[in-house]
Amino acid sequence: MIGVGILGFAHGHVNAYCDEWRTVDHGVKVLAAWDHDAQRLETACKTYDLQGYADAVQVVERSDIQAVVIASETSRHAELAELAASHGKAIILQKPMALTMAEADRIVEAVQKHQVPFTLAWQMRTDPQNIQMKQWIESGELGQIFMVRRRHGLPVGLNADFADSWHVDPAANRDIWADDSAHPTDFIHWLLGAPESVTAEISSMYNPRIPMDNGIAVYRYADGPMAEVSCSFTCTSGQNTTEIIGELGTIVQNYGDATSCNVPRPDDGAGLMKYTTATGTWTPSDIATPANHGVRIRGLAKPLAEFLRGEREPIASAEEGRISLRMVLASYVSSGEGRRVLLSDPKIENV
Repeated sequence: MIGVGILGFAHGHVNAYCDEWRTVDHGVKVLAAWDHDAQRLETACKTYDLQGYADAVQVVERSDIQAVVIASETSRHAELAELAASHGKAIILQKPMALTMAEADRIVEAVQKHQVPFTLAWQMRTDPQNIQMKQWIESGELGQIFMVRRRHGLPVGLNADFADSWHVDPAANRDIWADDSAHPTDFIHWLLGAPESVTAEISSMYNPRIPMDNGIAVYRYADGPMAEVSCSFTCTSGQNTTEIIGELGTIVQNYGDATSCNVPRPDDGAGLMKYTTATGTWTPSDIATPANHGVRIRGLAKPLAEFLRGEREPIASAEEGRISLRMVLASYVSSGEGRRVLLSDPKIENV
């Protein structure tokens, strides 16, 4: 049984992991927690029957805790990762990895220095339909891949109260684009590798207290496709989430995010399908779309537990997380300066 400590409950997804690990035997037991927010800590400890601590050091000093989940505000990720690594704890880190490249470098350095197991908690990398799409691409049955588009949305920008959350506090988490475009951006990284450049437009369109609520980033690959990340955080509903266009066929996925999965669906058709010139027809995947997006989030608990037990590789290494963060930050440089930005551009270091 792997003993786990939670460092921060700011990121709500950690509650799904704690609940799943409590009710299903994954060989993981959450024992203790810390949060700088006393009320949040008290609520979590009562809910999951945990020992709460006023200092994160007290959690990582426990010999019966072998791993931590860091789900604090993003601004605290680097210091908590350094603390956990220095005590030899395996680390699960919620997204985004960090606010800046300098903070991401600190995390990578700590993991390498202390040689601790580390993974980012990327739900999109473990989603069964996403894995199926990656397998279809890698099989070669679609031939050369020309374009990939991933739409991702949330309605949070329409909620006036969300303006008071840490998610849009510049000091804690930058803004909603940095917070949640991280998901589809990492999806593109996972699917296609690191791009050569990005051209982006990011804008604040609705509530000025929830900035950067809509944006589009186009990533270019020197010898490969163009990939588009399209995000609206003032989105009430949706259907299509992924389109992949290849020389010999096309992949279409619907209902792949909360905006599309959690609203009534216009039909009962397959959520994921492909068309190939070899078959001349649309072939649906037998992987069903979950009833709601919460099922996807809870589904991450199993592969995270497998990682902690040493039964699988990291979902995403610290080095991979650093690249995904760089892809997001590069989009700010592009949008702000109105130009295509190479991923090697030194201005990304200053975002």
